[in-house]
Amino acid sequence: MSTSAASPASDGTEEDRTEAGAHTASGVGSEAGGRTATAAPDTPDTPALSRAERIGDAALDLLVERGMRGLTHRAVDERAGLPQGSTSNHARTRQALLETAVRRQVQLEARLLTPDELPGAGGGGDARVDPDVLVDVLSLALHRYLTDHRALLVSRYELALEATRRPELRVFFDAAGSVFRGPLVAMAAAAGSPEPERHALSLIAWAEGLMFSCAVGSFHSTVPGRAELRTGIAELLRGMLGDRPARDRESVGGTAGHGGRCRA
Repeated sequence: MSTSAASPASDGTEEDRTEAGAHTASGVGSEAGGRTATAAPDTPDTPALSRAERIGDAALDLLVERGMRGLTHRAVDERAGLPQGSTSNHARTRQALLETAVRRQVQLEARLLTPDELPGAGGGGDARVDPDVLVDVLSLALHRYLTDHRALLVSRYELALEATRRPELRVFFDAAGSVFRGPLVAMAAAAGSPEPERHALSLIAWAEGLMFSCAVGSFHSTVPGRAELRTGIAELLRGMLGDRPARDRESVGGTAGHGGRCRA
């Protein structure tokens, strides 16, 4: 599927005509500690962003602040500080602009866990993963989402909802999301899951539900602590891996309590 076009911009796009009805800023960015939707973990020598990345960042910021109606080619140009027509030249159609946003969303979410933080980093493909390590990694990713990168969740929800109305975006959105599902299935299998596909689905569903509730749902004012998240994931994994030897089950359920819940 083509994700961008190099043809010149045209006057009076559909997105430009809808800009007048764009939503006002939602304030979600400020809820995420003042960071924008495109904030990523700080690195000492961050290279200059490409034009595609600047367009993607601006698109995600607009989705967070104004919703889907606020995402226009002209608004992206203004937010990114680019000459008028730059976004239309990069992404001729609205579909191409949405795909640019999805691609940037995936890039930024991938930075929430660096490769050396993943279980089995530097090991072989068949290396076993201690379930307790998997618990640590998942709780770390969730905590980063809910503290410094909540706006990324909001932009993802906006894109996911739009994908339900656009079959062509649905295909692209699902393909982009598969880059996260595959590694989780592999980690579940390496941790000893007898049904890694089903268990990965359960882990994703639990994590997605918790993030939605704590980012934009009824528990948005409370962020679970890292220990609480770890306990909740450990309880879930312990149920999945209940047929493992006792010593392995104990390593998964090493923390007590009823974590993973947002408290009022």
